[in-house]
Amino acid sequence: MLAHAPPPWAARPGHGPARTPAIDALRGLAILCVVLLHIQIHIPQEQSLLGKVLPAALFNLVFRSGYYGVIIFFVISGFLVTHASIARWGSLEAMPWRAFLRRRFARIYPCLLLLVLLLAGLHQAGMPGFVIDNTSATRAVAAALGLHLNWLEAQTGYLPAAWNVLWSLSIAQAFYLAFPLLGLLSLLAGRRALVLTLLLFVALGPFARVAFSDNAIWAQHAYLSGMDGLAIGCLAALYAARPGLTHPAPSRRPVRPLLLAGTMLFVLAFLLRKATASLGLTALGVNVTVLEIGVACLLIGWTRRSRPPCQNPLLAALRWAGHNSYEIYLTHMFPVLLLAAASCRNSGGMVSTWWRAGALTATSVLAILLSAMLGGLLARYYSGPMRRWLAGSR
Repeated sequence: MLAHAPPPWAARPGHGPARTPAIDALRGLAILCVVLLHIQIHIPQEQSLLGKVLPAALFNLVFRSGYYGVIIFFVISGFLVTHASIARWGSLEAMPWRAFLRRRFARIYPCLLLLVLLLAGLHQAGMPGFVIDNTSATRAVAAALGLHLNWLEAQTGYLPAAWNVLWSLSIAQAFYLAFPLLGLLSLLAGRRALVLTLLLFVALGPFARVAFSDNAIWAQHAYLSGMDGLAIGCLAALYAARPGLTHPAPSRRPVRPLLLAGTMLFVLAFLLRKATASLGLTALGVNVTVLEIGVACLLIGWTRRSRPPCQNPLLAALRWAGHNSYEIYLTHMFPVLLLAAASCRNSGGMVSTWWRAGALTATSVLAILLSAMLGGLLARYYSGPMRRWLAGSR
């Protein structure tokens, strides 16, 4: 019979870690990147005020960073799920899989079910922009709820925009479903086996992004293309939770090098994209891995230092958006598509006037604000209460 003694600092379950303001702000930045990308796709901003003023490289950074935003979400998700599980149950080995899956279900499925029902209804009503024409609605619903919408799109082509955002959720849900197995692996074979398994996923990530390049959708949306970010986040949380680092309170000396390394890697992969391409990292699919490692270093550093949140209004807004990022992510296409239908994107030569440029910029700002409001209302009055009820938490 297997015997397992949890570490002494994990003698009994807790109630999860406190929120880290910097991590919430980074999540807010990530969701902003996603929203701006979809604004650019549906309400092109080249002729907006920003399009007229910003250099091409900076314009691309602002409006074409949505994929990087999703990658950041993957790393943060892997980190927070692991970090919270260790804080709540003491170790991954002691994690009760039923309780873990119930909490994940309570967090993900209330909003997802509501969204899928609404999208299916809009499809049946023939609403322009929501009608699925490359597969059946039944197939799309099954894929959205069954963890393989990313695979379906790779086979049939992109679904309507409000459906398409669910590709990343398929990868994250698959990770959550398998997450209890990581604890079981560590229990049966030891922590080293767990780390080696996660490192295998890290190694396979760049391979998947390059090997599937003949299918552009699958190259970015394959399970292995996103699992490396989740695995890196998990590894970062395991490192941050080492007893010698957190019990007692860690020295601040190791934090600064971590934050510096994380910042440099983040800047290289996220901001200096031409440099990563010239170094050959992009062609090898390693540019995403560099970003993931940079984000992981930042997460470890932020978790290990205690600092009150900055009172800067912009950072406060990012933290709020990060706190509600899941709800904003699922619903932001509704304001974007609504404003796209009413925008002047098809106004021909008139769009080049400064008045029209201002209107395009105002439309993009309004789309961001409406997306934030809709996501915040959904979180406050629906997903939050449902999560607490389903998870049985206080």
